[in-house]
Amino acid sequence: QVQLVESGGGLVQAGGSLRLSCAASRSIFSIDVMGWYRQAPGKQRELVATITSGDTTNYADSVKGRFTISRDNAKNYLQMNTLKAEDTGVYYCNAVLGLRRYWGQGTQVTVSS
Repeated sequence: QVQLVESGGGLVQAGGSLRLSCAASRSIFSIDVMGWYRQAPGKQRELVATITSGDTTNYADSVKGRFTISRDNAKNYLQMNTLKAEDTGVYYCNAVLGLRRYWGQGTQVTVSS
C-alpha cells in the first residue's frame, strides 16, 4: 500500500507557471516509476510525464520543452511552465512498485486565457 498526496494545483493565467508536488508514504527511491497523468474535461486520462528510479524521463509530445518532472528523497515534482489553456485538467500522481500501480487523489489545474 502506497499513499500519494498531491499539492500545488490551482488557477493560473496562460503563460504562467505552477509546480505540482507528490509525496509518497514510502521512500521515493523505493518506487520504480513515478509519473503524472491528466484528464481534461470530456477526455480520456493521458500520460504527461514519467521518471524512473534511474532518473530516466519521458514526456508527452504536447508538454515537451514546457514541463519538467523530477524527484528528490522526499517528493516527486512536476514543474509546468508556459501553461496553455489546453493544459487545464485534473492532474494525477502515479507510482509503480513492482507490478502494482497507485494513484493520488487528483488536483485541479485551470489555465485561463
